[in-house]
Amino acid sequence: MKLYSDLADITEPFQHACVTIGNFDGVHLGHQMLFSEVVARAHRVGGTSVVVTFDPHPLKVLCPDSIRLISTTEQKIELIEKAGIDVLVVIPFDRDFAATTADAFVDEILLDRIGVRELVVGYDYAFGRGRQGNIDFLRAKGREKGFPVTVVEAHYENSMLVSSTKIRELVVQGRMRDVRKLLGRYYQIRGEVQMGRQRGGPVVGFPTANLRISKEDLCPKRGVYVTQVIYDGKCYGGISNIGYNPTFGENRLVAETHIFDFHDDIYGRPIKINLLRHLRGEKKFSGPEELSRQIRRDIQVAHDVLEAAQKDLLLSCEEKFSR
Repeated sequence: MKLYSDLADITEPFQHACVTIGNFDGVHLGHQMLFSEVVARAHRVGGTSVVVTFDPHPLKVLCPDSIRLISTTEQKIELIEKAGIDVLVVIPFDRDFAATTADAFVDEILLDRIGVRELVVGYDYAFGRGRQGNIDFLRAKGREKGFPVTVVEAHYENSMLVSSTKIRELVVQGRMRDVRKLLGRYYQIRGEVQMGRQRGGPVVGFPTANLRISKEDLCPKRGVYVTQVIYDGKCYGGISNIGYNPTFGENRLVAETHIFDFHDDIYGRPIKINLLRHLRGEKKFSGPEELSRQIRRDIQVAHDVLEAAQKDLLLSCEEKFSR
């Protein structure tokens, strides 16, 4: 996949560009349906499948406190590439760009710069200043400029609308099995392992890899999760506590992960953590001994969950490292 992060780098329109536009936060099953449609249409005519998105997410610029994102830009790029897209255009979004009218966006960017020949959009998509570029506008513009517009309708899984908004709600509620149904994969957090208080191993008996969670991040429901940890090309089982560690009176929001059968020093190294299931809420224990007993019980349950999910976990790792 060819990645463009500056429109100026696109020196000529793409060959029969079949295009979709959107924020694509989470790259959920609904987004994947859009990408499949674009890829299929491009393949039929020997054209180029093109995805246009924005960084940062427009709401992060226009209403910073109104949204917590499901995926990082890095993860979004990885997932779009995995969908078989030929070209990804990531447009830098700021308040100046937000003033672009829908007409100007279509004429100057989609037509002149990208060379759109077919456009595929989701049922609820709108863009441009004041969200002028809705479905009716796009269809009218397509008739005027000679490109067909295909609208992909809403997709449901188990009677749940597949949408980024719904997925955020489910993440906050800790409903990771439902999240997986809508994403088509496990929900993932990622980052570099931070130096903690050094209590996990010496005091409690279970060393942990700690990831700091920003208040700007989408934070799952606090508590203990069964997890799959991805590090350095390998996958491991584990349990993670997301919260403030009330037993020791912490005030920092962190994800502390005990990785099964793992002894490497990974401070400062990147890891990825798939959240499989929320086991219990965060709880304040009387001290390290009571906490340690509970962790042992959590680990036993986690092994049972991981064993039951063994096939899905294997596929998750194979997909991750086959590219």
